[in-house]
Amino acid sequence: MADVAKPHTYYMQRALELAVRARGRTSPNPLVGAVLVKEDRIVGEGFHEAAGRPHAEIVALSQATGPVQGATLYVTLEPCSHHGRTPPCAPAVASAGIAHVVAAMVDPNPLVSGKGLAILRAAGVDVTVGVLEQEARLLNEVFVTYIGQRRPFVVMKAAMTLDGKIACASGDARWVSCGASREHAHRVRDTIRAIGVGIRTVLADDPELTTRLPEGRGRDPIRIVVDSTGAIPEDCRIIRSDSMSPVILATTSRIDPAKEALLAGRGVRVIKADGAGGRVDLSKLLGELAALEIDSLLVEGGGTLNAAFLEAGLVDKVLFYIAPKIVGGSGAPTPVGGDGIALMRDARRIRDVTVTRVGDDLLVEGYVVR
Repeated sequence: MADVAKPHTYYMQRALELAVRARGRTSPNPLVGAVLVKEDRIVGEGFHEAAGRPHAEIVALSQATGPVQGATLYVTLEPCSHHGRTPPCAPAVASAGIAHVVAAMVDPNPLVSGKGLAILRAAGVDVTVGVLEQEARLLNEVFVTYIGQRRPFVVMKAAMTLDGKIACASGDARWVSCGASREHAHRVRDTIRAIGVGIRTVLADDPELTTRLPEGRGRDPIRIVVDSTGAIPEDCRIIRSDSMSPVILATTSRIDPAKEALLAGRGVRVIKADGAGGRVDLSKLLGELAALEIDSLLVEGGGTLNAAFLEAGLVDKVLFYIAPKIVGGSGAPTPVGGDGIALMRDARRIRDVTVTRVGDDLLVEGYVVR
């Protein structure tokens, strides 16, 4: 009896598995995987490794073990149609003699957005779109937000006790979460483009904001400090760290010009985003970060900064590590400060919630409902 041909989802799942291997390494490009199939057999596959490197489709074609004429190409994102850091993929796919392209989703980039598929169809290539689309969109949630809203995808991370404290009333916070949770958080840092904290966190904890993994140092995110007045100490660990990752001070016109010049001399990039009440306008800041091709931001700043991002409607995803500890104390800080809301019905809701055991802690993840 002849073998039954595998469904499109089988090969698209493989393409998604390939794409995720480059998580955190393709910024500001999307994660893309590609699989070439001929006579129900994989003959080539690949993924986009980094911006400026060959795209997944080109890698798969170059790795093919035999002629690809008449083959089917499974790709997690529509083949591109424009010249960017690399030549367009759609013409190359068509000229290779591919008979059928199965794409998980249309590219949300306005420079592409259906144009690549149109090139393929015009060349006589059969095109199918929408196979495992939801999974592909989740894989590229950073890129979809960055390219669609022209701002970074914002993840708010906090570690708190069972009674909702991020530190004791004395200010001591070492350590709220267990070692496994702290390692997990550093693996998140390794995949994110930038990390942001408020000036209060810098003054209280003097963090370095680098990535430290058991197997060695990972990729350090760009370090961002939100500081309306320029109070950041010039000898804080973020500035004097030996990390090669850039440091950005998000401030306002209230900063002293002499301090601004001093920080610039230390290699700090100063971004002024004047907002109401002399505070940093976070929407303006995210626009400036997007212009620098920063596509994702992990907000680890205490309750004040977290509240400001939430109130501005700029948080996309939350990561809360909950430790089985009870601290108590009406003066102990919580993950989200600010004025809060007056009515429970107005509480910000979180959707698509998952709960995972991490060491002794629980990790709660979800997306902020708009």
